Amino acid sequence: MTEPDVTLTDYGLALECAVFAVLLCRKATAQPQLRAWFALFFSSIGVAALAGGTVHGFFLDVRTTGRAVLWPAAMLALGGTALSTWAIGARIQFSRRLARLVTLCATVVFALYCALVLFVTQSYSLAIGHYVPAVCFLVGVFALAYRRTRARPVGFAFLGLLLTLVASGLQWGRVGLHPVYFNHNALYHLIEAVALYLIFCGARWFLAVPRVKEE
Repeated sequence: MTEPDVTLTDYGLALECAVFAVLLCRKATAQPQLRAWFALFFSSIGVAALAGGTVHGFFLDVRTTGRAVLWPAAMLALGGTALSTWAIGARIQFSRRLARLVTLCATVVFALYCALVLFVTQSYSLAIGHYVPAVCFLVGVFALAYRRTRARPVGFAFLGLLLTLVASGLQWGRVGLHPVYFNHNALYHLIEAVALYLIFCGARWFLAVPRVKEE
């Protein structure tokens, strides 16, 4: 295993996301579509973590078949995360009609992103550029929701999303606890695990309350 710290923390994230996705899918709710988007959010992050961890652990050589298959898969999964993030924010904040429009636009952008990944570039910067605007949008939605409701789980979700941005910044700046045993990617995964739990708490709250926005 070439980077055990990165691989094991990635696998931990994948397991965490799988548990969250299953729990949400089993949760009774009056908003099944929002539940599906939250499940996709966690599932896509889990797939990206599983594929990315396997690359870091076993296929760092760009000439290997495993790298050629798994890295684009991780990139595409992150695109699915961005799509679900737009859809979640739209369904929480807007009317059904406007939420459908936002989701449609996000789907078109996702399709273009997939084309770039498959045929132009597989740079991680592309994934970040596609993902960060969606996260910023959902941060704003959660902030407004917390202002309306003062619900603690919504505040947790808001803090969780902010934490993902902090984690991304540390990863981008290559800030780690140890250059060999716990590098910047492993630290990112550790912070992300805490952030995802906070977001999961918010997701359960949103699914437990009736939809407020109407047509």
